[in-house]
Amino acid sequence: MSGSLQDEYIKKESLFGAQNYSPLSVVLERGEGAYLWDVDGNKYLDMVSAYSAVSHGHSHPELVNTIKEQAEKLSITSRAFYTEPFADFLESITKITGYENVLTMNTGAEAVETAIKAARRWGYFTKGIKENKAEIIVADGNFHGRTTTIVGFSSEDSYKDGFGPFSEGFVTAKFCWSGCSLEESIKSFKSKINKNTCAILVEPIQGEAGIRVPDKGWLKELRKICDSENILLILDEIQSGLGRTGKLFAYEHEDIFPDGLILGKALGGAMMPISAFLSSKEIMSHFNSGSHGSTFGGNPLASKVATKALELLYKDSLIENSKILGDYFISALKSIDNKIIKEVRGKGLWIGMELNKSKINAKDLCLMLLNEGLLCKETHKSVIRFAPPLMISKDQLDWAINKIIRVISSI
Repeated sequence: MSGSLQDEYIKKESLFGAQNYSPLSVVLERGEGAYLWDVDGNKYLDMVSAYSAVSHGHSHPELVNTIKEQAEKLSITSRAFYTEPFADFLESITKITGYENVLTMNTGAEAVETAIKAARRWGYFTKGIKENKAEIIVADGNFHGRTTTIVGFSSEDSYKDGFGPFSEGFVTAKFCWSGCSLEESIKSFKSKINKNTCAILVEPIQGEAGIRVPDKGWLKELRKICDSENILLILDEIQSGLGRTGKLFAYEHEDIFPDGLILGKALGGAMMPISAFLSSKEIMSHFNSGSHGSTFGGNPLASKVATKALELLYKDSLIENSKILGDYFISALKSIDNKIIKEVRGKGLWIGMELNKSKINAKDLCLMLLNEGLLCKETHKSVIRFAPPLMISKDQLDWAINKIIRVISSI
């Protein structure tokens, strides 16, 4: 949907902004709950949720009030001083998650970098790995962020092109997906282990790769490997965590507990950027004054909002809603009888619909859905991700399902 006003803003962004994104042609102005409106007043149902960041809905009244009240009192001091909001946030998140210590940053990528630092220091100072020899095993198809260190261990060439040289210390094993069975994947991880291995770092479900859900039991087997080999298991739940998959964390589907957990996105209630690395006192004890930090990390404003966002996960029954409506949504999409659909997969309200090769690719379908009032985004040309705010209602979801069926049936 494009008009003169929208065209004006699109031209400005194209003229003055770096072209590191390829947005759909809609200029959004405001949001409320599960809906967004463009500058021309057209209304859309949000099926992207800022890549899982908008779990509570847009402009949640309690979060808006929290940010107003705290902004009027104190926004930032830096960690050179103690603050009440940060202390309360630490207490809240440790009680909810069961982890002993937390190190807060701002973005997901920063939290991943923090996890890498923590794993390496543990490897050197606890496990006794020789200096500068520590290795971390990652999975192919991973997406953990955009820093040069992180893209350096990505298996996606486009993320790395022109950004080298990259950091050493990472080896890649096979994710349990698409032709790689659980047994083959575990064998691949085992084959990468040596005396310098300090951690395995994976996503429990690969989001950017197209909502790739590994076989049941995969995480449990990784947990066994790490226990037997004295290796840390670190999970990146920046997208999958905080209710997105129908449980507080995706790893709970496997009834395990990782040594380290990385959170971001929805932690800030779609209001403030805040991320965190959570672990044990033993692992975190290797951080000392001056060893790591962030000017904005743990600032009072973000801390206050994050504390409220955690509270609302339960008060608004977002985790339960994600489970119930996620199962319903997946079932409805799987029932669509059309040869263009190759597979529907996911957990909770985090769903990937993969298309068969045809003249219509995923971005084309997203544009068609845009014209029907649905905001969706493709990944890797062949998969559409559906990730609405976790507070979405069944009536809203039924409306979306009817639009999806209508568009696919028209092809």
